[in-house]
Amino acid sequence: MSDTKLPLAGVRVLEFGTLIAGPFCARILAEFGAEVIKVESPGAGDPLRKWRKLHQGTSLWWYLQSRNKRSLTLNLKHPEALAIALELAMQADIVIENFRPGVMEKLGLGWQTLSERNPGLVMVRLSGFGQTGPQRDQPGFGAIGESMGGLRYITGYPDRPPVKTGISIGDSIAALWAALGAMMALRHREVNGGAGQMVDVALYEAVFAMMESLVPEFDMFGFVRERTGNVMPGITPSNTHTTRDRRHVIVGGNGDAIFRRLMAAIGRPDLAEDPALADNAGRDGRADEIYRAIDEWVGCHDLATVLARLREAEVPAAQTYSVEDMMRDPQYLARGMIERMQLPDGRQVAMPGVVPRLSATPGGTRWPGPALGEHTDEILRELGRDDSEIASLRADGAV
Repeated sequence: MSDTKLPLAGVRVLEFGTLIAGPFCARILAEFGAEVIKVESPGAGDPLRKWRKLHQGTSLWWYLQSRNKRSLTLNLKHPEALAIALELAMQADIVIENFRPGVMEKLGLGWQTLSERNPGLVMVRLSGFGQTGPQRDQPGFGAIGESMGGLRYITGYPDRPPVKTGISIGDSIAALWAALGAMMALRHREVNGGAGQMVDVALYEAVFAMMESLVPEFDMFGFVRERTGNVMPGITPSNTHTTRDRRHVIVGGNGDAIFRRLMAAIGRPDLAEDPALADNAGRDGRADEIYRAIDEWVGCHDLATVLARLREAEVPAAQTYSVEDMMRDPQYLARGMIERMQLPDGRQVAMPGVVPRLSATPGGTRWPGPALGEHTDEILRELGRDDSEIASLRADGAV
């Protein structure tokens, strides 16, 4: 699909930042047609280029995180490079940065400066603790946001220390809020006089916003939600069970009618018809009894039988998928959630598809993450620099 048919076609984004939160936000916009110029330092670039599994010296994560972006190298310690960055910011609809608060101001690229020169600009700022408050100057990675935001405290088993999820979920949640904030700010600009604004996303607040009823439950009842393993307290039954062939299955039978179907499917009509278990409050009071019944039934059957019977009974259930399971799952494949991307050496590699799915203007992958500085000359020419000026900038260490 051509860029002109994508929903963010014509939106110009300038990305400053490294690793996860800011670049992931920009990736989402790029997947839906925004023109994203990623500013990187000459020589090394974004450290993500060397994170996790590498193919010919470049991270596969990099190819995914930076798909559809253009790479421009600028030495932001050089005045001519800063002038180029400022020039690009004057043409941008959105500037995204995830440095520690104050860094952009020291560079002369802070919100006050940019908004005065480009009143329609939307500036998305991601940081550990936000642009204000007593901890604004402290470094804060996603793990700190997950801890301070409450997610780590409730994750794991009650008799063990808190555990992390298997991905950098705090950064990713912050990126999603940032992308949403950018879209709301653009919408406001379109309908309310053309003014831009700053979108201030703190990692701990991004996680905190996902914490369901944690705050009102504590405020009204003094209730502190604790770690409960795989059980969802207050919502019964919803748990993980192990099959005879040692596979793990999530069973969600917490709807009233679903619970009755589940109990019938596992041969426990007595529980299905027990009036005391007709609603969630009654079931939650007898959660241990219900979970023992499900455990016993699941443990007597292999995975295929469990899933087939529960599917027939219209009870939500799924095995816990590894990436190997995802790669061959008919549902993933039918919805295009595994797509293939060609790397610079011609090698094809699978990547996750684009979410969300738009019926008329779906996003997609147009090219993988670029080589460091791959588009530097191209972008400088678009700014009116000729070949001799570009050569001079490079010789002087500006780009």
